[in-house]
Amino acid sequence: MNKYILSLFMLFTAISFGQHKKDWEKIKSLKVAYITEKLSLDSKEAQEFWPIYNEYEEKRHALMRKEHSQIKDKLENSDDLSEEDAKKLLSLKISIEEDEEELDKAFLIKVSKVTSSKKALLLLKAEEDFKRDLIKQYRHNKGGK
Repeated sequence: MNKYILSLFMLFTAISFGQHKKDWEKIKSLKVAYITEKLSLDSKEAQEFWPIYNEYEEKRHALMRKEHSQIKDKLENSDDLSEEDAKKLLSLKISIEEDEEELDKAFLIKVSKVTSSKKALLLLKAEEDFKRDLIKQYRHNKGGK
């Protein structure tokens, strides 16, 4: 799940870079419709599912921002990095990955309780399929480049 969400976030960031906020909102709306359809969420399930999903994505993005600001920015100047600083950054990276794993586990457990275990698994596939379709559409719009 971790890699799927990270890939999706990076893709959205790349696509939305330099575009307007409404384009970002359009992608988010398409994702909601896509996942709702693929999971066959009824209205009751959707009412319970989307707040959990949105909270999960917010926490996931916060972890990614933390990683970017506290680790990746410092790696730009890795030649100036001492061994002690590198150990601290590595420890922080491991800690963030552990936090991500715990977040993923908790999310899947919550989702399986409001929908079903099968739909929790289908969510993983739906996210990957959405990402793949979005990449295809992006490439098509950019002339296959």
